[in-house]
Amino acid sequence: MDDDTTWIDAKGLLCPLPVLRLRKVLEGLPSGAVALLEATDGASWVDVPHFCAQTGHEMIRAEERGEVLTYLVRRK
Repeated sequence: MDDDTTWIDAKGLLCPLPVLRLRKVLEGLPSGAVALLEATDGASWVDVPHFCAQTGHEMIRAEERGEVLTYLVRRK
């Protein structure tokens, strides 16, 4: 993870909390900043890309690392 990337730990949180936490963090970051969200809720696999599509944030990458789902998102 890059030093400029903001890490968000949403492991153990259920829908919609991972997306709400991502939204709150992104609101506090400047345009172009990157956040890395880690979640364990399977619903986030649908919710996070949908959130990005609706808000205009860029989904850079989504990966499954065992039980942890990771999302790299750039703020619009």
